[in-house]
Amino acid sequence: MGILKDADKEAIRKELAGLTGPVRIINFTQEMECMYCRETNELLSEVAALSDKITMETFDFVNDKDAVDKYKIDKIPAAIVTGDEDTGIRFYGIPSGYEFISLLDSIKMVSAGQSDLSEKTKDLLKKLKQPLHLQVFVTPT
Repeated sequence: MGILKDADKEAIRKELAGLTGPVRIINFTQEMECMYCRETNELLSEVAALSDKITMETFDFVNDKDAVDKYKIDKIPAAIVTGDEDTGIRFYGIPSGYEFISLLDSIKMVSAGQSDLSEKTKDLLKKLKQPLHLQVFVTPT
């Protein structure tokens, strides 16, 4: 039995129908001592199966150190939403609840190759002289 209900799968399938470019979901997990790793893997697999534009790769946090280092993953579960170029989109923890919409929006933005940022924001970001590490924390309440 999956995480997503059939009615939800159909709604998500329609939401993802407009994808134009390929999207990769890269999942970092491990079998033991990881709360929500199994559920995150199952959820991401179910989402990836809803569009032929989405592929999924899974890496073990302990055994796949080259991938962990390449993507700078420091905690699990972790999911990267990327296209041809790594845009830095990371989800740590299970992307459920309100974060599920953020996951779907990220997939659509990566597929379209557009961030939906305003031109003013893009201009401000171009002026940055040093790398910026931006994190958004969400807690269910």
